[in-house]
Amino acid sequence: MFQPAPREIRIAGAITMLPGVAAVVFALVLVFDVVAGTSSTTPTNTMLGQAAYYAIAGAGLIACGGGLVLGQVWARSPSFVVALLLIGIGWYMAGPSGQPAWGTPIAVVGVALGVLLFRAPSRAWALGEDADEDE
Repeated sequence: MFQPAPREIRIAGAITMLPGVAAVVFALVLVFDVVAGTSSTTPTNTMLGQAAYYAIAGAGLIACGGGLVLGQVWARSPSFVVALLLIGIGWYMAGPSGQPAWGTPIAVVGVALGVLLFRAPSRAWALGEDADEDE
């Protein structure tokens, strides 16, 4: 029986889509740089290859986040991988890169995403159980 996604899952889906939207925007900026001819140091094929990579990765992240928002259980695991990546990126930026103003918020978003995906209502939804049942 289909159960709608709890609020935690829908919020996690919106958070998962954020880096995807950023990647797609970055891909568009790279394509714009190629079209405008503003990048003289990097070859055009390299810029377009990077743009394609970021567009594909961003589309995947948007698909996973959208899957959670729409209540698709398959999107929970890839979204948790996104949470782990955000924690790692945030840690590296805050520590070794010496940019805690960027790294700390990124790591906090990753931790929040992981917590949202593993709260009791989220686990019950993923297992197809009723959230009100006693364990």
